[in-house]
Amino acid sequence: MNRNEKVELIENLKSSFADSSIVIVAHYKGLTVANMTALRVKVREAGAVFKVAKNTLVKLALEGSVFQQIDNLMEGPTAIAYSSDPVAIAKVLVEFAKLNEKLILLGGAFGASYLDAVAVTELSKLPSLDELRGKIIGLLNAPASRIASILQAPGGQIARVIGAHSRQEAA
Repeated sequence: MNRNEKVELIENLKSSFADSSIVIVAHYKGLTVANMTALRVKVREAGAVFKVAKNTLVKLALEGSVFQQIDNLMEGPTAIAYSSDPVAIAKVLVEFAKLNEKLILLGGAFGASYLDAVAVTELSKLPSLDELRGKIIGLLNAPASRIASILQAPGGQIARVIGAHSRQEAA
């Protein structure tokens, strides 16, 4: 990689970090190419990026960003994952790490907050943005469905009384 390519990579990372709300760092030593490909596909489906880059270049890209406090994690064979949806990326990485012990989560940063590996795991247990949206819609729809069932109840009761009365007369 020549100097211009390195500068371009640093600028791309800085831009990506500015658009992200979370960055997670992991060791990937021992993962096969097939494992890395599968992980990248899952991460991409979650709307995030999983990237292996030279530690010195990532440290340079972290300078001046809100994620600067994680530069001490950039030692050894590390990869970074970043996203604007913190829960989705945490879920994908934690689930993959459970299935493959070669992926070791080191920690990360959520905005200006430092996260250790335990905090990343706890973050993965939260409901995702889509799940929260579904719950809110369910809560908003619940009163309307209750009103509809209450309004239908008297008609249903009258129909049952008339049906019972007609069965009595027939018998």
